[in-house]
Amino acid sequence: MSARKLLAVVASEVAVCEKCPLSKSRTNAVPGEGNLRAKVFFVGEAPGSSEDVAGRPFVGAAGKFLEELLSQIGLKRKNVFITNIVKCRPPKNRKPHQLEIQTCTPYLLRQIKVIKPRFIVALGSTAAGYLLPKAGLPFSKITQVHGRSYEASLDAQKVTIFATFHPAAVLRGGQYKEEITADFALLRKQLEK
Repeated sequence: MSARKLLAVVASEVAVCEKCPLSKSRTNAVPGEGNLRAKVFFVGEAPGSSEDVAGRPFVGAAGKFLEELLSQIGLKRKNVFITNIVKCRPPKNRKPHQLEIQTCTPYLLRQIKVIKPRFIVALGSTAAGYLLPKAGLPFSKITQVHGRSYEASLDAQKVTIFATFHPAAVLRGGQYKEEITADFALLRKQLEK
């Protein structure tokens, strides 16, 4: 089966998924989108209110900021794949519960397996807190791992996991803007190697 069809199967399953309580409050599930041969695969925490309405990842203010960051390193949204740890919006944008993460991440792992990215960018502590330990790497706080690359094997696939702050957290608090900009500059250097 082609990558397009395999990802369409995942998206159709996500659209009707009722495996966790998030399905009861969502408007739309948000499976993810992007280039099927993306070298860079971005993983955020969960859809926000704009994403819940649109059924697309990173379409609100955080999405616009992410597109600015991509532009600064010579990438376009159409060249990458963007998704989240969980595919439905948690009520009031709270952090996903562990059960929700465990229930939803098999979809994420299937997407990674199909796309076979070289780099997975963990946007924020929820994404880094799942991906790094899943790859057998330590994680404590995003402030301690941001801007670093980790060579890893994720479900028998060799990848480089790069951790940085979540664009929404930067916009919300106003802090870490310099850090995330510097992190993306470091990511660009990694991509150019």
